[in-house]
Amino acid sequence: MFAHINGSVSSVGEKSVVIDVGGVGYLVQVSQPTLLEIRGATGQVKLHTHFLLREDSATLYGFIRTNERELFQILINVSGIGPQIALNILSQISLEQFAMAIINDDERALTRISGIGPKSAKRLILELKETMKKRRGTFTEGGSHLPASDAVSALVSLGFTEREAEEAVKVVAADLSGGTVQTIIKAALHHLKERTG
Repeated sequence: MFAHINGSVSSVGEKSVVIDVGGVGYLVQVSQPTLLEIRGATGQVKLHTHFLLREDSATLYGFIRTNERELFQILINVSGIGPQIALNILSQISLEQFAMAIINDDERALTRISGIGPKSAKRLILELKETMKKRRGTFTEGGSHLPASDAVSALVSLGFTEREAEEAVKVVAADLSGGTVQTIIKAALHHLKERTG
């Protein structure tokens, strides 16, 4: 129904944004990489959208990149994976890392994502392996994931919790718009060190 939405950012929440289009505010649920990019944006932003209509709700999901939306649409068609878990996946692992985890049967990488247990990890691998092999290029080429997302993953691998990593990256990424993964990691580590004294 809605292919994309183009407007100015009216407000930014923890997992959503309000996009003002001609005086109408659209509440859009977004992933952390999209949220981080929007937070530093000025002027008009364009989100590729997926509209989900249910008996008790109507929700608009938005993504900075088309391949992020594409993976979201693939994920919500896996049994047991709803929109919230799909957003968790997009927020906590890069598109490339996810594709490689599926292709390489890496259950451990998948179970690090909140909401994904061993059974869900097995189901994702079983249902998506062929799809990821066929469409690997969609998710692994041409800057398919954001430095902020990779920085969060790197901090988690260094022993920080998902929450600590996300919060630190969120704080520093706003000032480092267009920064490399290494720059963001370095700034986030400095922030975490200062916070812990």
